[in-house]
Amino acid sequence: MRFQCKCGNILSDSLSPNDIELRVYTDKELDDIINMGEIDSVDIDYPNRDVWICPVCKRIYVFKDGKVLYNYILEK
Repeated sequence: MRFQCKCGNILSDSLSPNDIELRVYTDKELDDIINMGEIDSVDIDYPNRDVWICPVCKRIYVFKDGKVLYNYILEK
């Protein structure tokens, strides 16, 4: 997926690994993963939401089903 940040920077998750996409789980989701026992990384489901950070302006975008739910900007 490609997305243009409000600062104009183009963000993309086409490279793997990348510095744009964050893996964010709720505490409950992480607890469920840990309680699976000995696991392989391919057994871990993707989080319910995608979280991206712009390396230029540090804005954070939260996506669900490819649409922006929230967008945050650092306060100075």
